[in-house]
Amino acid sequence: QVFVSKRGQGTGYSGIENPLFYKDNTRMFYGDAKKSLDQLLPMVE
Repeated sequence: QVFVSKRGQGTGYSGIENPLFYKDNTRMFYGDAKKSLDQLLPMVE
């Protein structure tokens, strides 16, 4: 599994969608990176 932390669903500064975000093994975590990882880490450990 690949976990991607991203502030929102927008394309960002470049305006280009990243095709890696749509792979079957990718899980997106939206929001503040620290808050998101603080929630994720206890589930992984």
